[in-house]
Amino acid sequence: MSRVRRPRLVSALVLGGAAAALGQVRETQRLGACRTVLEAIVNMPEGIPRDLLHKAECVAVVPGVKKLALGVGGRYGKGAVTCRKDEGRGPWGPPAMIEMGGPSVGLQIGGQSADYVFLIMNPKGIDHLLRSRFTLGADASVAAGPKGRSAEAATDLQLHAEILTYSRSRGLFAGVSLEGAVVKQDRNANEQVYGERVEARDLVVFPKAERRVPPAARELVDVLRELSPPGHEP
Repeated sequence: MSRVRRPRLVSALVLGGAAAALGQVRETQRLGACRTVLEAIVNMPEGIPRDLLHKAECVAVVPGVKKLALGVGGRYGKGAVTCRKDEGRGPWGPPAMIEMGGPSVGLQIGGQSADYVFLIMNPKGIDHLLRSRFTLGADASVAAGPKGRSAEAATDLQLHAEILTYSRSRGLFAGVSLEGAVVKQDRNANEQVYGERVEARDLVVFPKAERRVPPAARELVDVLRELSPPGHEP
């Protein structure tokens, strides 16, 4: 190897290692934000009903979704989804990283942001998570989730939706319909979190016994285990 090429190779390796470390820090911060948002929303007096949380197959959190433009604009954010093992009866498993985008209609001033929580209520909803991308309202039935300590006031539409959605913005929390929003797998982020390429199916549906919750996601999963322990009756 020439003397000229060797320094370039060393520099490339150093830069590659630095980029990987930065990516891991970024995804750790993302998972920490997911935990903070979920804990705050569920514990609000008019937050997500616990009985709905007990029934949910998976929970997705997308913190700090940016709303762009004035009028008809768009939104974009990144988060994570965690599902129960053993066909919805077992403990919460390791998370899969996701992205969210799509149109945002109405008076949106650049820079506004909101936190979103999705409850995936049945196996059909999980099937959509295994796609590279899907659209709420078009591919998966979606409804604004009911608030409060109990879901008794939920409408028929809400009770039969595959995915229930919630939003928190400027301290205000509400069920919100996100029809048109696009949810995608974030494979690059999964690689940063797990240190290797990993398929969403191996995390969401068939988490391997040796696939433990990574340290970066432990607090998020611990919050879910505390709020809705395995084996809890809906």
